[in-house]
Amino acid sequence: MAPAAEPQPTSGKRRPTISDVARAAGVAKSAVSYALNDKPGVSQEKRSHILAVAEQLGWQPSGAARALMGARVGLMGLVLNRPARLLGLEPFYMELISGMQEVLGPLDVALALQIAESLPDEQAVYRSWAAKREVDAVVVTDVKRRDPRLALLRDLGLPAVVLSPPFDRAGPSDFGPPGHPTAMPWLWTDDAAGMRLALRYLAALGHRRIARVAGTRSYAHTMARTAALREEAERLDLPEPVICSTDYSQEQGVDATRSLLIGEPRPTAIVYDNDVMAASALQVARELRLSVPGQLSVISWDDSMIARLTAPKLTSIKVDVRAYGMRVASALDTLAAGALVESGPFGLAGLEVRDSTAVAPEAG
Repeated sequence: MAPAAEPQPTSGKRRPTISDVARAAGVAKSAVSYALNDKPGVSQEKRSHILAVAEQLGWQPSGAARALMGARVGLMGLVLNRPARLLGLEPFYMELISGMQEVLGPLDVALALQIAESLPDEQAVYRSWAAKREVDAVVVTDVKRRDPRLALLRDLGLPAVVLSPPFDRAGPSDFGPPGHPTAMPWLWTDDAAGMRLALRYLAALGHRRIARVAGTRSYAHTMARTAALREEAERLDLPEPVICSTDYSQEQGVDATRSLLIGEPRPTAIVYDNDVMAASALQVARELRLSVPGQLSVISWDDSMIARLTAPKLTSIKVDVRAYGMRVASALDTLAAGALVESGPFGLAGLEVRDSTAVAPEAG
């Protein structure tokens, strides 16, 4: 065996190549290829030597190389098209990612997280990932009707798990129905059931003037909650609830709450689409000298740690986001293995009653 050159670190951030390994090991590139791909053509002694040098250099096969060899890349993709400042305050995604990592970690699979500033930026990430074979599958969030990302991912041949309830009358190009495995399954939490549960509870407490501070109105999960809110209000013979749309941020939650509470007639209860905005409602109530829950009942969504840290503690629509993330990760792993996954709802929403809800003032 030719004497090996002293392994040298590659400059900058360049990925070590087979040529780098061959040069450091003092062998031909073909010998490196045989050794790294576990093929005959080199002795066991030389194979061990080459593998040791490759490990010392930090060599890893590129995604394209692994794909060409029929191997998995070991990386899942998640692009979030939301301002980074909002994600830092939104516990949903942190809990979702935590649940995903609990499944992916033991499988030695990593999660590639990208923040996109726009829809074209997000689509560009998908094109790059597909062209370079950098991920095995992706997660798609915040889905809208006739979402162009879904068609793009199909064209790119990139398996995807869609985190969204199906749209009403969705066609086969938009939604793989339950019981029909697909390479693009839709998995969703039961937003409609959670909203109906919240409204029934408030009605049982005697509330009739009920409002909602919602998220982005064009998202499928927002639309599912809105439809359920209106249907349940009609079933309970309640006035149609007033709905304010926001971007889920604390700032817009404050503005929407203030607008509702200085308007006429003032609601006695408000349902919020996340815990961040519900927590901001307590600030506005104190500003306007309204007691919670004496004069205003508040219900939040997701039941993150925020709901348990406020004063008063928030009654919340409870969703096991961490377990949801674990289910999503399992679906990604199945898709990466070349199998299909059925679409369907995940779990049941519950109501965690705490100190921010009480009997309506006029019913007390």
